[in-house]
Amino acid sequence: MSSDIQQRINALTEQLHHLNYQYYQRDESEVSDQEFDALLAELARLEAEYPQFAQPNSPTQRVGGTITKQFPSAEHRYPMLSLGNTYSEADLREFDERVRKGLEGAEMQYVCELKFDGVAMSLSYENGQLTQGVTRGDSTRGDVVTSNVRTIRNLPLHLRPAGPAQPTEFEVRGEIFMPLPVFEELNEEREANGEALLANPRNAASGALKLQDSAQVAARKLRFYAYAFLMPGRSQFATHSASLEALSTWGLPVSDTWRRCATIEQVLDFVHEWDKKRFGLPVATDGIVIKVDDFRQQELLGYTSKSPRWAIAYKYPAEAGRTRLQAIQYQVGRTGAVTPVALLEPVPLAGTVVKRASLHNANQIAALDLRLGDMVFVEKGGEIIPKITGVDLEARPTGSQPIVYPTECPACGTPLIRPEGEAHFRCPNDRGCPPQRKAKLEHFISRKALDIDGLGAETVGRLFDLDFVTDAASLYELPAKAAELAQLERMGEKSVQRLVAGLEASKQVPFDRVLFGLGIRYVGETVADKLATHYRTVEALAAATAPELAAVPEVGGVIAESAAAWFQEPANQDLLERLRAAGVQLALTGEAPQPQSDRLAGLTFVLSGVFEQHSRDELQHLIEQHGGKITGSISKKLSYLVAGDKMGPAKREKATSLKVPIIGETDLMAMLPAASESLAPPTSEASAAPAHPAPGTLTQGSLF
Repeated sequence: MSSDIQQRINALTEQLHHLNYQYYQRDESEVSDQEFDALLAELARLEAEYPQFAQPNSPTQRVGGTITKQFPSAEHRYPMLSLGNTYSEADLREFDERVRKGLEGAEMQYVCELKFDGVAMSLSYENGQLTQGVTRGDSTRGDVVTSNVRTIRNLPLHLRPAGPAQPTEFEVRGEIFMPLPVFEELNEEREANGEALLANPRNAASGALKLQDSAQVAARKLRFYAYAFLMPGRSQFATHSASLEALSTWGLPVSDTWRRCATIEQVLDFVHEWDKKRFGLPVATDGIVIKVDDFRQQELLGYTSKSPRWAIAYKYPAEAGRTRLQAIQYQVGRTGAVTPVALLEPVPLAGTVVKRASLHNANQIAALDLRLGDMVFVEKGGEIIPKITGVDLEARPTGSQPIVYPTECPACGTPLIRPEGEAHFRCPNDRGCPPQRKAKLEHFISRKALDIDGLGAETVGRLFDLDFVTDAASLYELPAKAAELAQLERMGEKSVQRLVAGLEASKQVPFDRVLFGLGIRYVGETVADKLATHYRTVEALAAATAPELAAVPEVGGVIAESAAAWFQEPANQDLLERLRAAGVQLALTGEAPQPQSDRLAGLTFVLSGVFEQHSRDELQHLIEQHGGKITGSISKKLSYLVAGDKMGPAKREKATSLKVPIIGETDLMAMLPAASESLAPPTSEASAAPAHPAPGTLTQGSLF
């Protein structure tokens, strides 16, 4: 029996590795998403039942779930030196002269590669298996982020046995990046939630790799391109270009935009070709890397103390424009945040015509001292988001006045408020302000929430404007209005049938996604999953106090206060009742995990700090599985404060003053049955995430 199980696990692992390669490297789907998900679910179940047969680089690692309390560091076998940079074509010619002089006029070639704007990463492979991922760090040591790297779907955990023989061990250098569509979607969500926008995809990718929960990293949809091969001793390849071809054959993603060039003129032609062409790629680029192709010639040229003499990076200068600020438009988002947008005279910039630029909030307007009619300087931050960087004061119109931020909502006239500590002014009229109501509907039907087939943002906005829908629950009244809907322009009978079927299918969407779709401020995908998993029903969730909510992992005090306040609103309670009547899922299906003992019955705990042996999720799970309860606040009724590393001094002082016992992780474990340390943590939200992205979300082609 054990042999059969092990063989099935091995077969599923190989099959899924193959399907991932076909999908991400060759843009071919050999099975449907549903079939892929079923295979992955079977593998995950078998690995959970028979962990001794699970492989370290199993495809199940793609969805994450590993909690890393701190990232250890590791020394690079080969230092990750930086490249010399230049913005000048004259410098490129000087570089060529130095190279040819150093090689004493020998015949040579360059390889030109696009410089993708991401995070440099060193990956180690042994016997075809990914064993370690390390960041650049200080070039000699970096952070080990292997569990996070394993979630990158186009990065092979297991190499294909094809092409040239693979060394027993070797290292791959490359760039981890966030695709532009993913970055833009992430910023749209942050803007809707009133959060500060991320400056560029590079920062977004870097921040994602440092997240402690690898399931959250998986949700960021990072990608990888390989650009270098290293191995102990002399390379088995004669040239860099040959090593790139081999990496690609082994299944590693290598952008096919690279090119061999025999002369500096051909190099400059490549630079000029991609100056504008790069803006059509779904990945941020900021320059071109030029390398001597022959490895022996690289050795002859050698290194300076900081960079190789055989390579250089040409950086495209940031494109800037000068144009006139015509007006400022104030947009109201889903959470009521009022965001100013600069309306500009059209100006060509970084491959597009820029007419608008985000100003983020009132603070930025004041800092720039903007005035209507000003001639302003515009750049693209990371060549992605247009931004105003300054004002041409010499061209300022006579008599111009500072811009006064509105005190009333531009959409509904409600006086704006500015919560303490926040940068945005907000409209508090969340149930009467039309843009907020419409944005809430768009959020409810979005792909990550109810994902209602036949009902996109444009359609639901139109139905709102025509008074067919007013809130999320009213969507389920649309089937009764099918005849009227069919008479609308661009609808028709087939469209209405699809919409009605989509609404019916959405009634099976799990509770965690429904909770996310409600649009409670600060409750994103991860928090919604944690709350749904913890409370299981909307009734239990609605009855929880803010301190109780704050005790749930990933849920802080601000989120807890927001969620508790939302459930106390009578209008929201009515909305939930109407959704329930419509048949929407407001509880998790299946049985909740059964308690394993009553050893901690009647005891309450607060967890604070970072623990060595377990994550906070695991400790909470253990406490609850043995009858205990978790709370987020310290009071006289608290049984124990469980203190980990880096616990705040305020909690310790309060517990001491109230004479609440303070115990450590070891003390807690001693209170539990001996076998409890091996209990599995609660299922991560990633286990329910789709294993394959929806077709068409990113085009592979020559890039993915």
